[in-house]
Amino acid sequence: MRDTKESRLLLVLLIAIAFALITVDIRGGQESPVDGARQAAATVFGPVENGVAAAVDPLGNAIGAIRDSGKRHDRIAVLERENAALKVRLGSDARNQSRVRQLDAMLKKAASGQYGIKGAEVVAIGAAQGFSWTVTIDIGSRDGIARDMTVINGDGLVGRVTTVGPDTSTVLLASDPDFTVGTRMERTDELGFATGQGDRPLSVQLLNGKAKVRKGDRLVTFGSQAGRPFVPGVPVGEVVRVDPSGGDLTRNISVRPYVSFSKLDIIGVVVQAPRTDPRDSVLPPKPKAKPTPTVTVTVTPSAGTDGAGDADGAAADAPGTATAPDDAPGTDPGTGTDADTAARRDPAEPTDTGSAGTDTGTDDE
Repeated sequence: MRDTKESRLLLVLLIAIAFALITVDIRGGQESPVDGARQAAATVFGPVENGVAAAVDPLGNAIGAIRDSGKRHDRIAVLERENAALKVRLGSDARNQSRVRQLDAMLKKAASGQYGIKGAEVVAIGAAQGFSWTVTIDIGSRDGIARDMTVINGDGLVGRVTTVGPDTSTVLLASDPDFTVGTRMERTDELGFATGQGDRPLSVQLLNGKAKVRKGDRLVTFGSQAGRPFVPGVPVGEVVRVDPSGGDLTRNISVRPYVSFSKLDIIGVVVQAPRTDPRDSVLPPKPKAKPTPTVTVTVTPSAGTDGAGDADGAAADAPGTATAPDDAPGTDPGTGTDADTAARRDPAEPTDTGSAGTDTGTDDE
C-alpha cells in the first residue's frame, strides 16, 4: 500500500472508529451493542487462534528454553561452586579439629615439663637435603629459633634444629641414622644413647651391660648442658625388644618411639629449657593393668565314695569277719571260721574236731 494522503486519512478514520467502538463497549458493559459481534468473531476466529497457538507454542517454548538455558547454566555453576566451597570447608574443619588436638597435647607436654616453646607448622619434607630424615618448619631466626634446639610435639621427642633461615628452619628427626640422643630409663635410671634407624625402632645402647630391662620400660631424654641440643625429661619411647646379655660392657635394646614421624604437622621448638629436670613427669600415664580372672575348681564326690557306698562296703565285709560261737562243737574259737565257709564246705568232707583248741573233758587214767 502506497503512502498517500488518502491512505493516511483512511488509517486515521479506522483508528477513530476503533476508539469509538471500544468506548461504547466499555460503557455498555454486559449489554454492549457490540457484544453480539464479538461473540460471532470469537466463534469464527477461535478455532483459527487455537490452531495457530498449537503450531506456534512448541516454537515459543523452544525459544524460551534457549533464552532461559543460560540462566539455568549459571545457576548450576553457582550451585557447583557452593558445593565445592562447602566440601573444602568441611575438610578444613576436620583438619582444624585435628590440629587443635595436636596443639592441645603439645601445650600439655610443655606445661608438664616447664618448657618454653615456639609453635610451628611442618611445611615440607626434607627431600632436598638428600636421604636424611628431615622436615622444614615455618619459623626461623626472626622468631628466635637457633641451631641445636630441641623439637617436640604432643607425643614426645621429634628431633633437633640443624639449619636456621630467616623464616624457616630444618629439623633433623630422631629417626635419622645420624641422630643420637642421651636417654634415661624411667624405672631404673639406666643411662644410654638412642640412635635413629629410619622406619625401624630406635636402637639404644645402655652403658650398663648387666642392666635389668624388660619390655614396656619407658625412656626419656637425659638432657644436655644448658639444654642444648636436648632438654631433659622429653618422652622418647618404650622398649619393645631386649637383646640377650652376653657379658659385654654395654647392652642393646630396641625402643619404639612415641612420635609418628610420617604424620608430623604441629610441632614446637623449645626456646627455653626448664629450671629443673622434670624427670618422668612428662611421660603419659601408664595404662591400668587388667585384672587376671581367677578360676575355682570344685570336686564333686563320685557314687562309689559316698556314705551309702561306704555302708554297703561295710555290710559286704561283715560276713567275712564274723566269729563262730565259742561253744560250737568242732570249732576252734580262735580260728575265726565264718558261716559262709561252712555253708560252702562239701558235706562229705570230714569235720575238724578242733583238737588244737578244744578240751575233750576226759582225764588220762
